Amino acid sequence: MSEGKKGALDWYFKSNLLMRILIGLILGAIVGLLAGDSIMWVAPFGTLFVRLLQMIVMPVIFATLVMGSASISPAELGKVGVKIVLFYLFTSALAVAIGLGMANIFRPGSGLGLTGADGVAGRALQQPALRDTLLNIVPTNPFGALASGAVLPVIFFAILFGIGISYLKISSDERIRKAGETLFVIFDGAAEVMYIMVRWVLQYAPIGVFALLAVVFAQQGAAAAGPLGIVIVAVYLGLILHVVVVYGGILKINGLSFVKFIKGSREAMLTAFVTRSSGGTLPVTMRNAEGNLGVSRKVHSFTLPLGATINMDGTAIYLGVCALFIGYAIGMPLGFGQQITIILTAVLASIGTAGVPGAGAIMLLMVLQSVGLPIEDGSAVAAAYAMILGIDAILDMGRTCANVTGDLTGTSIVAKSENELDLSCWS
Repeated sequence: MSEGKKGALDWYFKSNLLMRILIGLILGAIVGLLAGDSIMWVAPFGTLFVRLLQMIVMPVIFATLVMGSASISPAELGKVGVKIVLFYLFTSALAVAIGLGMANIFRPGSGLGLTGADGVAGRALQQPALRDTLLNIVPTNPFGALASGAVLPVIFFAILFGIGISYLKISSDERIRKAGETLFVIFDGAAEVMYIMVRWVLQYAPIGVFALLAVVFAQQGAAAAGPLGIVIVAVYLGLILHVVVVYGGILKINGLSFVKFIKGSREAMLTAFVTRSSGGTLPVTMRNAEGNLGVSRKVHSFTLPLGATINMDGTAIYLGVCALFIGYAIGMPLGFGQQITIILTAVLASIGTAGVPGAGAIMLLMVLQSVGLPIEDGSAVAAAYAMILGIDAILDMGRTCANVTGDLTGTSIVAKSENELDLSCWS
């Protein structure tokens, strides 16, 4: 093919993916409202999308989490590493709690009574005891957990397995060290393959979202639109609350001005909002950290790339709101034990999944699976998930901005604790 010749589908594959998904949402809603039951023939296209998601979710969890935990070398972690990891995990847990709080206040999707393609609402959920939820994190059979789609046990085992690989890599025994490096390369390759497969599945997402939403709006009518607006409001209020109260409070406790912080970080925050990529914003984030906030390169060269990988506070808020939206939308509100499970899943999964394209949507799959709401063919859960995926671009801007803001907050706090912060930048 000559360099100037264009493929027949270039208009599709070379256009913005999230914009295509949003268009799929809008067209699906319009067609569903206008066509009514006559559009039900598109349901198999939605079912295909659901099956593709089911296919990738467990391999993505295992491969990416093993890589994420294996990439953090115990030899290099040190005081700075321990401090920043604890900061990221602690604030992520608070973020999920804020998201759940917003969802419990706004109750998005309440009364929607969403049904699947077959007109059947979701099945009643079994409310597990909190003790059982915590004990079941430890799998008795990791391979059985993988096969059955038990998310928390797989996450737990994958993290331990990855940490084990990281210890092999620094062994003084050459044979063991080579074995660790070989395993690392294998899982690195497996994770990269999964990234590619996720991108392939997401290329089909606009068609799948169109089909799923056409069915939803054909059955539910215009009543399905209002709850999505409530989801957007709840997520953005949660993001603002987290940035102002949690980050602002932590900075104040450590004697740093929140106003100065915002002024020094605003370029990175705006870039993250526009690009929707923590990794793509990283050069700007590093420049702001050193040039505006006075953070030593010795600190930010470790904490910021790590944050772009494992810190997902904005995504955590999104998960809390969206998981409860789906529960309300299908008439099965999630109980206290399941909300605790959401917090555990989101915090543990954040170690490896931030590098996955469409990370928020993939993490939402994990969270739903962990609380007994798996995506299944023709199910109400699949229909509600498609609604969320349709507005993901709008939510992604805010959550990426919050993620980068959290990276810079943690970096500033750790730098001050290590006397690696130029306080003249804060005066």
